[in-house]
Amino acid sequence: MEKSAAALLSPPVAGRSLCVAVVTETYPPEINGVALTVRHLVDGLRQRNHRIQLIRPCQGPDDTPQDEPGLAHFLQRGFPIPRYPHLRMGLPAGAELKRIWRTRRPNIVHIATEGPLGWSALNAAIQLGIPVSTAFHTNFHSYTKHYGIGWLRQPISAYLRHFHNRARMTLVPDEGLRRDLESQGYRNLAVVGRGVDIALFDPARRKAELRRRWGASRNDLVALYVGRLAAEKNLDAVVDAFDAMRARHPRAKLVWVGDGPQRTQLLARYPDHIFAGMRTGIDLAEHYASADVFLFPSLTETFGNVTLEAMASGLAVVAYNYAAAAENIRHGENGLVAEFDDLARFCEQAAGLAARSEMIVHLGRNARLSAQNRAWSHICERFEALLLDIAGARGRQAGPEPFMPAANARLESGSAPPP
Repeated sequence: MEKSAAALLSPPVAGRSLCVAVVTETYPPEINGVALTVRHLVDGLRQRNHRIQLIRPCQGPDDTPQDEPGLAHFLQRGFPIPRYPHLRMGLPAGAELKRIWRTRRPNIVHIATEGPLGWSALNAAIQLGIPVSTAFHTNFHSYTKHYGIGWLRQPISAYLRHFHNRARMTLVPDEGLRRDLESQGYRNLAVVGRGVDIALFDPARRKAELRRRWGASRNDLVALYVGRLAAEKNLDAVVDAFDAMRARHPRAKLVWVGDGPQRTQLLARYPDHIFAGMRTGIDLAEHYASADVFLFPSLTETFGNVTLEAMASGLAVVAYNYAAAAENIRHGENGLVAEFDDLARFCEQAAGLAARSEMIVHLGRNARLSAQNRAWSHICERFEALLLDIAGARGRQAGPEPFMPAANARLESGSAPPP
């Protein structure tokens, strides 16, 4: 359903001013890396005098956003995502989007998510001859083994490749992912990094009172995990690494920030750990800054925004050498990395920090300096430049490639995506 008919979304009035339709199936106040990234990019475009049509699922009966200068909301129907009922996936809305775009034609459509709403937006834009860019934010195909549906990995991978290859350009967060996707047959890839709010995430937000509530004195060691409490995040590695740290620093504390389907199980298994639940804004920033070491062993990230947030907060980060860590951590200088899925080395790196407080301080100080170069303003500038190039490009929209995700299965243009 259309939530607004803002007259402000007329054709551009200046050569470098665009009307950008941003299609996403997650957006704040939902809390996840994709939602926050999309919001920062939308804000950055608006600050650069571009106008936004924000197309997303309605998040509930109280979801009644007001249009603002340069921003009009078009809310669509959605349904709760299994295991994540607080998040919603958009339903196909091709007819509605074509109606909107025939009367308020954008210069470009940018699709941030590959669900039913994103699929219908892709088809609608191609049928109307509007240039399309997409973003690869989530390794959905990598999640399959964690939920007992490994047999779906191949068809999901095929669908994602087919989806993105129909766009004029697909934006990815780092060079490592670009190379990986290119080897899988993805075309027209461009790197647009992720940024961090260095004013929000700041070591100055460290709170002695918060540490006291955790039972940690000034000289005690606090390890932190921030993210979804879900199987795909490799949470057993957090526990293993912390146990290795506590063997050298018996008074060490582990704080979990986040929520998810594994929260109840973790609470039952580790009653001595501190479960802070979901945190946002300044509250989240204070939790980061009040810790000492950040443990992030996920093996399914496309990037991992929390790595940059921890670095900006002045923490010593221990992570695997890929995604955000590979792009931003110089081992031994501003953080520590272990080779991908090398659990023994990951735990060894964490344990080494437990006995070296001076190294924690050294890594954290350099991490903060490194994060200051990843402000969102730089990322949005790169994003804007690519959109301007795509919107001004001539030639036909990339057509559909042959798509056969599984035996006897075929996806026709305009049909709904696989479930």
